[in-house]
Order: sequence, then C-alpha cells, then structure tokens
Amino acid sequence: MATRATAVTGSPPHRFRVALHDSDAAGVLFFAHLFRHAHDAYEDLMEALGWRLDALIRAGQLALPLVHAEADYRLPLRHGETVEVAVEVLAVGTRSFTLGYRFSTAAGAFAATARTIHAGLDPHRGCPVKLPADLAAALRARNPALAETGSGPKPRSAGDPGANAEPAV
Repeated sequence: MATRATAVTGSPPHRFRVALHDSDAAGVLFFAHLFRHAHDAYEDLMEALGWRLDALIRAGQLALPLVHAEADYRLPLRHGETVEVAVEVLAVGTRSFTLGYRFSTAAGAFAATARTIHAGLDPHRGCPVKLPADLAAALRARNPALAETGSGPKPRSAGDPGANAEPAV
C-alpha cells in the first residue's frame, strides 16, 4: 500500500513485526514503543540521505537530539502484526527539522501517527547550531513542497507546541 508519506519521500517504508517484548499485558504495542520504531525509521531515512547517525555520533561534530515528540493512536497494533512506517519530512528550518510518521498494518489499515522535531546541537558546547546546508538540502529534497519553497507547512493550530518553530535547545 502506498501512503502519502512514501509517495512524498520516495523511500520505502520501514517495516517491523510487533514482538512480544513490544507488547503490554493486553498483547498490543506498548504506547512508548511506537517512538522506538519511529526512531528506527528515522535512522533509515538519515542513512538514505547519506547521513548515517552512527557515523555522525562518532565524528562528534553535530548532534541532532529530539526536542519534541508526539503521537496519535488510532488502532491497536497487536503482537505478531507486521507494521509499515512511512516517514515524511514536514519542515526544515535553519536549526531544526520536523518529521512525520504514519504507521499502517500490513493490511493497509491506518494505525497511528507520530511527529518529531530534531534540532542541530554542538555536542561539545551543548549549544544550538545551524543545520549543515547539505543536510538541510537533502531533507528538503524529500518533500517537493519544501524543495520549491524552502519552508515548512503552516502550523496546525495556534496551540500546537513547536509547530514550525525553532525549538529552544
């Protein structure tokens, strides 16, 4: 099943099977584990962009910590189910970028969404830094709307924490 996110990013979705250790007592994906799988999909995206996180960490020149994360759950993801995670670049600023994640069952049922904001950080001084120009360009290239305008979508609502804002790090 092609989702909007896979069509926009051009990347194949990240797939995982809900393992027993991912499940709560009811046999469904424990809510916090959704973020672990979102992060796995984020690592896949960064590798596809040529920015392997393991190499980035070892180089010690740039950190991209999470400064905001949120999720909405629509259907339970049960132990043994195969899940696809499509990642979409939603916004790219000078010091941060926002990713959206869409979780679907193998049957194509829309199960959950997540959104994360990552900020550029100097790992030695602990202060915010601009994203490298080539990283920002690679992220924008994954979403044609961003490649054309160089900016992100409008905030969803005035109360949406961190929407298209440069987070304070």
